[in-house]
Formats: sequence, C-alpha cells, structure tokens
Amino acid sequence: MLYGIAAATSALFLAAVLSALFRVPALRAGIVDRRRLRRLPLLGGLAVVVVTCLVAWVGQWTAVAPLGQGVGELLVAAASVAALGLVVDVWRLRPRVLVAGTVVAAAWVVPYGETGVLGGILAVGWIVGASLAFKGLDHADGLAGTVGVVTAFGAGACAAAEVMDGLAVLLSVFAAALTGFLMHNWHPSRIGLGACGSLFTGFLLSSSLVFTRAGYGLESSAAVMFCFGAPALADALLVVLSRLLARRPLLRRGPDHLAHRLRPLGLTPPGSVVLLGAGTFSSVLVGVLVHTGWTGEGAVLWVAGGALLVVLVLLRIRVQPPRRLPSTQVSGPLRVRNG
Repeated sequence: MLYGIAAATSALFLAAVLSALFRVPALRAGIVDRRRLRRLPLLGGLAVVVVTCLVAWVGQWTAVAPLGQGVGELLVAAASVAALGLVVDVWRLRPRVLVAGTVVAAAWVVPYGETGVLGGILAVGWIVGASLAFKGLDHADGLAGTVGVVTAFGAGACAAAEVMDGLAVLLSVFAAALTGFLMHNWHPSRIGLGACGSLFTGFLLSSSLVFTRAGYGLESSAAVMFCFGAPALADALLVVLSRLLARRPLLRRGPDHLAHRLRPLGLTPPGSVVLLGAGTFSSVLVGVLVHTGWTGEGAVLWVAGGALLVVLVLLRIRVQPPRRLPSTQVSGPLRVRNG
C-alpha cells in the first residue's frame, strides 16, 4: 500500500518533469502536430511510457511490488506498440504496418489458456481496435489523457477486486504518470501525447482488462469492456460515419471527432474535455459495477444507448474545416498525423 502511494507520487512528478524537458527537443527536431493555429510538440507520450516502465521495473527489481505472471510481458508488448507510435510521430509509417505490429503484440499477451481459442481471437481484436480507437481521442488538448486517467483508475479497481495487486499497482502508476503529463497538456497544451502515448495508453488499458476478465464468460466480458471503451469507440464510430456520409477518405484528417463537434454548441475546449471526462467516468463506473457484480449486465444497454444517441446527435452538427498555419509561423518540418 505504501509502495503504491510512493510509486504513484514518483510517477506523477517524473512525468511532469520529463514532459517539460522533452518539449524543446521535440520542437527543434520538428516532431510536432498541427493543432489549430499552433505547433504542438509530440514527445509527451514518450515521457509517460518511460516513467511507467521505469517505476514498474523498480518495483519488480526490488521485489517490493512484483508485477505478477504475464503482466511484465504485457508491459513489454505495450512499450513495443509505443515504439511503433514513436516512429509514426517522428517519421511516417504505413497504417497497415502499424496495425500488423499491434496485432502481433496483442496476440503475444493474450492468456489463451484462460480465454480459449475463440475468446483469445476476440481479445486480440478488442485490443487492436481499442488501441487504434484511443489514438483517435488525441485530437483535443487534455482529452486522451483525461479519458486515460479515468479508465486506468476503473481498470485498476477491477484488477484489485480480482486480487491482481501487481496489475493494480501498474495501472495506478500509469494513471499518475498521465496526470503528470496532463499538467502540460491541459488547454492550451504545451506538449501532446502523440501516437506513442495514445497507442501505449489504449494497448495497456485494453490488455489489462483482458487479463482481468480472463476466465469470465464472453458475454459478460464484452459488456464490461464495452463500458470501458465506450468513449473511444463512440469517437471512432462518429468519425467513420461522418466521413462515409461526406464521401471522404477514412484516413484523411478532419475536424469530425467528439470534441470538435461539441464546440459549435458553445462549449470551450476545456469544457468539452470536462464533459467527455464526466461521460467516461459514468461509463467506466457502470463497467466496474458490472464486473464486481453490483449490477446486472443489462446496465450496459444504458451506456450503449447513450453513446449511440451522442453519436447521432453530434453527427448532425456541422464543423468548420481547420485553418492552415501561416508559412511565417512554421519554423521546422511539420508532420500532420491522421486523426
């Protein structure tokens, strides 16, 4: 217990310091994203990954907080996916290569002995889909980090309920590292999560839920996982539907995500993130209650109905295309990532 508090505190402090330190090198190297009319450095996710892995390794090495069977491999796989995301941030990587790498990492960590073959295949699909969907949440200041922190606490509660202490400590350390990063990512953000951090977040959270739900029935597990992934899945569905209706390429970036469509309603950027964070808390809470048996699986229908209603309502809201940065404001190479 004391180590968990000390580890989380250390992770928060180190992530805040590293996020600040990585900002200038990212700007000088041109590892940036276009966020409205400003250039946003993208090495904040690297800070979160480094701190999470470092603090978890210290706990494992000192035997104060061993990760437990399979959790170490899970963290290594998540770090490998983060490395692919870093390649996306620094250079360019074909989407199919990114997907293939995520599939391999997911297939490596799934506990097939407890999930079975069919459950294992479905688990791989869930991890890959959730990882890529979470990458899409990194479209507004503070959004991916806020959703990640709330989801990590919920997943940690489920792990603690299953007496998976190592996994619970890892998720608390990760949540603390994301919180430290959020100190620099709240609007107007000074550094972004990037594909490195967003893919790491999505992979770590989704695979942790697979570990936690291993041995349970497929239907109940699907219900719990849907609750935890509802915000990212709703954002992905909104983007796909809006681009299909507009007959635009699915991989072409545009202002058609959740936070983009909330702003015409009068919400400020921080207000949009707070609202979506509250929605995430509600859906994650339902997932925790279903997992622990405090409520039935039917409660998931309320989450699904609410997510679908939000998608259908926001789909009717028109958004303005983003303005381009004036050439005088661009002092280095600008890498625009698909959103």
